[in-house]
Amino acid sequence: MNPSATPAHHALNYVELTVTDLQEAQRFYAEAFGWRFNDYGPMYAGIRGPGEEDHEVGGLTTQGRVRPGGPFVLLFSQDLDRSVEAVTRAGGRIVEAPYAFPGGRRFHFADPSGNELGVWAHS
Repeated sequence: MNPSATPAHHALNYVELTVTDLQEAQRFYAEAFGWRFNDYGPMYAGIRGPGEEDHEVGGLTTQGRVRPGGPFVLLFSQDLDRSVEAVTRAGGRIVEAPYAFPGGRRFHFADPSGNELGVWAHS
């Protein structure tokens, strides 16, 4: 989290994903989306914001349990088809293939721990 920034009212500020294997989750998200992390030990890693060294937008934790139907995170992509390929290549499982929705297209995938996320792009 970035204590020096004032978050926008009702804006998504930080998302934590419970994972079964911290190193595998970091490898997956780094490979699929280029995410980088701040390591805080064997049970937690902060997800760095794009182009940021310290600003965190979320975290990965092994504390607790993976919650099917837990937080649903939607990521943006400039090229949805390339994102599908990156997720698959990194070991993710496509849950819903790309489909149209008002405003664009999106797909859902499961990470190696079983968390379901979505990725969307403009039409």
